[in-house]
Amino acid sequence: MTVQLASLCDSASDYSGKLCILGAFDTLCSREFPVVHPACALVVRLIFEPNDSGRHQFMIRCIDPAGQECIPPFDPVVDVSFPSNFVPFVTRNIVLNLQRLRIERQGVYRWLVQLGDQTLASIPLRVTLFDESRSATGPAG
Repeated sequence: MTVQLASLCDSASDYSGKLCILGAFDTLCSREFPVVHPACALVVRLIFEPNDSGRHQFMIRCIDPAGQECIPPFDPVVDVSFPSNFVPFVTRNIVLNLQRLRIERQGVYRWLVQLGDQTLASIPLRVTLFDESRSATGPAG
């Protein structure tokens, strides 16, 4: 199994195996805390080979700057099967639509994609106070 892509984005959809992503980001700016982010999505695209056949129970957790889990974890299940011996790999997408995500304070948050005791991906999210002097260069500037 290989993680091909893991990201936060404005929105995402899985259309019959095609992963459609809009607005990938890694930084949120706010004028005050706590802040509620109205909507976003976390996406993971996985590549499985024939020896990965079966059911896979993932755990997706959000860790705050203090190292504490800050929202309840998600536990998506991915079933993997191969239609024939001639198919070398299959892909599966995980799309978590996050509504009204509450962020208590600034700092670096981390989304962990785990399978058992193995962390497959760690997606950082920098949350910062909005700085008017940097607004011309964008949120990451």
